[in-house]
Amino acid sequence: MNKNLRMFGVALLILSLITAVILGLMAGPKSPLTWLLVAVLVAIPFIHRKLSTRKFITWKDEYSVGIDSIDQQHKKLVNLINHLTTAVDYSTGEEFEQEALAELVDYTKTHFTYEEGLMEDNGYPDFEPHREQHRAMIDEVDAILADYEKDQDVAMRRACDYLKNWLVNHINGTDKQYSSFLIEKGVR
Repeated sequence: MNKNLRMFGVALLILSLITAVILGLMAGPKSPLTWLLVAVLVAIPFIHRKLSTRKFITWKDEYSVGIDSIDQQHKKLVNLINHLTTAVDYSTGEEFEQEALAELVDYTKTHFTYEEGLMEDNGYPDFEPHREQHRAMIDEVDAILADYEKDQDVAMRRACDYLKNWLVNHINGTDKQYSSFLIEKGVR
């Protein structure tokens, strides 16, 4: 379902509830159905907030690789992915979505270059397989976005979902593997 249609549906639901509550109060405020509708109307923002927060990544200490510079970059990547998710979910417009994606892709490449430089400079034995994971991620995002002209909403949503899952799994997987090696080499 596209974003505009979804937002229209939510607005229509809220308007219908408001109308039903007003009519119920005009008919007599003693009806339990009226008060049930009031409760549903009041609960909508809380339900929306709860559902919305599931779409975003929240940094957790368990994501730390123990190297401050890389943790800071990972936190920035989390923020950029959340920024892109906001752009995609709230119909901010094609230009804003594309800018958010471009900023994320550019910073991701900067991060990969930094991370790979640390691994290469310190002789990390699994450097090439790690670099290949980075390349595969960029290739996958490019493949997802190749469908952008066919269906912008679906392509951007798939990109957001893929990036969120990839980042968390990558940090908790292979990034944690190299971090102990680099820390032993004195990288902090």
